[in-house]
Amino acid sequence: MKKYLITIIGPTAIGKTSLSIALAQVFQCEIISCDSRQFFKEMQIGTAVPSQEELTAAPHHFIQNKSIFENYTVGDFEKEALTKLTELYQTNDFAILVGGSGLYVDGILKGFDSFPDIASEVREEVNAAFEKLGISYLQEKLQQLDPVYFEKISVENPQTLQNPQRMMRFVEVCIGTGQAYSSFLNQSKNNRNFTPIIIGLEAERTVMYDRINQRVVIMLNEGLLAEAERLYPNKELNALQTVGYRELFRYFDGDDSLDFAIEEIKKNTRRFSKRQLTWFKRTENVQWFDYMSDRKEIVDYIKNTIHNS
Repeated sequence: MKKYLITIIGPTAIGKTSLSIALAQVFQCEIISCDSRQFFKEMQIGTAVPSQEELTAAPHHFIQNKSIFENYTVGDFEKEALTKLTELYQTNDFAILVGGSGLYVDGILKGFDSFPDIASEVREEVNAAFEKLGISYLQEKLQQLDPVYFEKISVENPQTLQNPQRMMRFVEVCIGTGQAYSSFLNQSKNNRNFTPIIIGLEAERTVMYDRINQRVVIMLNEGLLAEAERLYPNKELNALQTVGYRELFRYFDGDDSLDFAIEEIKKNTRRFSKRQLTWFKRTENVQWFDYMSDRKEIVDYIKNTIHNS
């Protein structure tokens, strides 16, 4: 029997959680959460974690299962989620993947290119050269060591040439392996033991932005300010470098007023949702639905896709 991963994607505050629960009940299956902020148990209100009622309406995995003090990468999530899916498919032909973190969705559906481990001394050497010589050193080095990839990103994604972290990564792979960075790309990925059925939710931009503004108000009423204040002593942690917390940390620092911080949360969340939609619109084989679409229409699409697969 084929196994299916019903995948629900779309921007924040569009209704992915409620749809995932409805579909889990129809197909009598469990939900893998793919929201990179909802992993952390210390962050609840600001990440819009499903309510207790929603969590009991269908079994969920990867929600508040980690601590902000743990180093948890997309690669870690990929391994753990695939292991969980293999376990779920022992007794069920269906599972649901839901979330707005595009990179994490890609990790489950497609996997990532595999790179050899790079010696720490190579990484330190490249970092020291960048600190001394600047971004131009990295640009010249990449052009020398991997002219094909340098030309590709110059044309397709020129802003990457100004990103020190990514440029250092490209150069350290070239130096550490003695091979071009591009030689490790587009290798055959690991095969998946499931067939994805991808559902995208969208709305008119004004509707989407209004829903985001409403959600921020709800979060504040539920205690976001107190939650952020509890997390403030750990504000430098990577997990907390996220919309909804960063802005309030600036308020606690005395840099911004509370009213300004709240407006910044709304604005930055709107910007984030736009980036999410741009990412997901590049995803292949997505069937897009308006967020107000009848659930039966979505269920019928899934059943027809299964029937024809």
